[in-house]
Amino acid sequence: QVQLVESGGGLVQPGGSLRLSCAASGFTLDYYAIGWFRQAPGKEREGVSCISSSDGSTYYADSVKGRFTISRDNAKNTVYLQMNSLKPEDTAVYYCATEVTVVAGKLIPGQFGYWGQGTQVTVSS
Repeated sequence: QVQLVESGGGLVQPGGSLRLSCAASGFTLDYYAIGWFRQAPGKEREGVSCISSSDGSTYYADSVKGRFTISRDNAKNTVYLQMNSLKPEDTAVYYCATEVTVVAGKLIPGQFGYWGQGTQVTVSS
């Protein structure tokens, strides 16, 4: 079956790092643009980062630019999100999704894309 599975979340102190993974099964991930979104309690969903399926171009939200790096390993059918210099405000459930696009400078999910179930990232001392 078609499936996306996020992993790599956990509890980390401010200034620490985590690497999230988005592993695909049932389809070839490199044919899709893949985006990372996050949802914190009481806050709206935020598009964090995206990597294209063609030229490998990337997008980052202003809130994470310079700290997060998205990458793709087609041989492993996996997209990664390296998160450095983590802040408490990065605390959220992180989701990966297909069928995403950047419109007017913001990452937008597609109506018919695939989503994983999310992985919890908690940044706290």
